[in-house]
Amino acid sequence: MKAVVLVGGEGTRLRPLTYFTPKQMLPVAGRPVIERVVEHLARHGVDEVVLSLGYKPDAFIAAYPDGHCGGVKLRYAVEASPLDTAGAIAFAASQAGITSETFLVVNGDVLTDIDIGALVRFHQDRGGEGSIALTPVEDPSLFGVVPVDASGRVQAFIEKPPVGQAPTNMINAGIYVLEPTFLERVPVGKRVSVEREVFPALVGAGSLYALGSDALWTDMGTPGKYLEANLVWARREVGGGAGGSGVLGVANSVLHDGVFIEDGAHVRDAVLLEGAQVKKDAFVHGSVLGRDVVVGVGAIVRDLSVLGDGWVVEAGDTLSGARLPAEPAA
Repeated sequence: MKAVVLVGGEGTRLRPLTYFTPKQMLPVAGRPVIERVVEHLARHGVDEVVLSLGYKPDAFIAAYPDGHCGGVKLRYAVEASPLDTAGAIAFAASQAGITSETFLVVNGDVLTDIDIGALVRFHQDRGGEGSIALTPVEDPSLFGVVPVDASGRVQAFIEKPPVGQAPTNMINAGIYVLEPTFLERVPVGKRVSVEREVFPALVGAGSLYALGSDALWTDMGTPGKYLEANLVWARREVGGGAGGSGVLGVANSVLHDGVFIEDGAHVRDAVLLEGAQVKKDAFVHGSVLGRDVVVGVGAIVRDLSVLGDGWVVEAGDTLSGARLPAEPAA
């Protein structure tokens, strides 16, 4: 089976980490997100993936120059201009030669254990035009909410309902099984939203179904979620790095390659990307340090601060909830 993976977004909520790196190329517990996504697809029978690219496509192409990732063949579909979600799916499908077969679509910033094979079987049993994986969340107002009837037929597709007004806490998990007729609903080369336009049309036609799952599901679209994803996935993997990594003064944190923590420093509930340094008596808590960040002697970084690649926190400084730099270097 073929799959389209949507990786074209600019990752604006994850800035400054995404000034120079697409969010799906950021590491989670030591490995790029996109590799984890593709390997999950491979485990469920996908043998070819087309990456729907928009923002910094060369980063993906350079990372996998032989056109393979996670044991799966890769194709690249680079949008000349943003086409929104449905437009991106249709464009990528055309580049991969998907014209007459059932295919998968997944959001490239979601890490999950959802059983994709079970979703495919559910889709085949229902005979609809599309099927969506659902997952429960505490606050559905941030997502697309999907109420269904007893058979799994979708009754409505409500994108980001007001707080307290969602009819269910089951949301769109970003995994779809689609028939090729889906592509006929998307005008070629046009900006079209799958969530706001195509899925509601399928609901009206009675041809959209959904299957819930309580399997592990984490998105990493915000700094808080990126931090959470690193800690969750590191804890579930042997040697993943959360819980201290054997470094004195470090607890429940993920340290990527080349990180250096000096004696007397304290790191708690944090993610440090490649080459980051925390000097003597410094304190990093609940924050994310980009590649080669330096936290000076006695400095404090806390309250979900996010520091971009190469940022230097001067000795004795305190940062709380900071996003630095505010703009990419020229």
